Amino acid sequence: MKKISLLGSTGSIGTQTLDVVRRYREDFQVTALAAATNIDRLEEQIREFRPKMAAVFDADKALELKRRMEDLPVEVVSGMEGLMAAATEESADIVLTAVVGMIGIRPTIAAIEAGKDIALANKETLVTAGHLIMPLAAAKGVKILPVDSEHSAIFQSMQGENPRQIHKILLTASGGPFRGKTREALKNVRVEDALKHPNWVMGRKITIDSATMVNKGLEVMEARWLFDVNLDQIQVVVHPESVIHSMVEYEDSAVIGQLGTPDMRLPIQYALFYPDRKPLGGEWLDLFKLGAMHFEAPDPEVFRGLKLAYEAMEAGGSMPTVFNAANERAVAKFLDRKIGFLDIPEIIGEAMEKHTAIKNPDLDAILETEKATYEFIESRW
Repeated sequence: MKKISLLGSTGSIGTQTLDVVRRYREDFQVTALAAATNIDRLEEQIREFRPKMAAVFDADKALELKRRMEDLPVEVVSGMEGLMAAATEESADIVLTAVVGMIGIRPTIAAIEAGKDIALANKETLVTAGHLIMPLAAAKGVKILPVDSEHSAIFQSMQGENPRQIHKILLTASGGPFRGKTREALKNVRVEDALKHPNWVMGRKITIDSATMVNKGLEVMEARWLFDVNLDQIQVVVHPESVIHSMVEYEDSAVIGQLGTPDMRLPIQYALFYPDRKPLGGEWLDLFKLGAMHFEAPDPEVFRGLKLAYEAMEAGGSMPTVFNAANERAVAKFLDRKIGFLDIPEIIGEAMEKHTAIKNPDLDAILETEKATYEFIESRW
């Protein structure tokens, strides 16, 4: 039986992870759950899965949850210390980190140092600290198993292959709700419009990131670290059907890809059972019903966020942290209806222009860069 610590249990990835655990109860035991503030859902999860530990980032919410949980033998912890305690829960074999934002970096590092395998759904960890995470995981003999649909597809397409013979990674993108639109057409986009993703059901922040294609830029950065390839070996391909989740092109021109219906439970389940496969119980891919697939090049001028992501990765050092932090704050402002949709890449670009990249930043420098980026944006927008 594999024992799991789940960080971000009340979000989209977290709840779908528990769907997988619920289906295969004989294979998994949840030993720790962590959430930010949603203690109503967390309480339901605790009562169903009976973890040893529950972490709530908000201290007041943690106290309330502790009062509610007096009838169960669960340890309730709070803050960053609590999140790190959940990530290093002694009996856990694997930590699935599905928290949103750079808050996921410290607990991921702590889990790796404790020898836990990582099922990674937190993009920011590798985007901002890949130069720290990947060498540490190698030194500790820890597996980093991707949970993002695209990175899982790449990982699956590499099984049995020599990673040194990769010619190119073909990272697919749905194009989001605004594929084919002009910048002029995006000037008056509403929050409700941006949240209507054509294929995937995701959290609000990542759905907006998909609409701007910033999400694909973050995935490019993540892929560079996960698969140890150069930036010019990663090509984004818009594939509106979202059936091919990504592909790998090898030196002999062979292209291997992973296909399936859009269902996040598949990459979650693959990471948890790796290297084994189990029935998913979802919809099967019907190629006859699908009929055709289409592929397009992304428009870097309309979706400037993708272009800025490549620029941030080329600059390296602390610049990806600026890109990520600026996007986080800009998306929050858009969701609060304080800025327009096209202001998101403008804010990212301004923050990057102001910043002088720090080479090989340590964790403190990364977090200080994040703070400075937030302060810059608040002073201007």
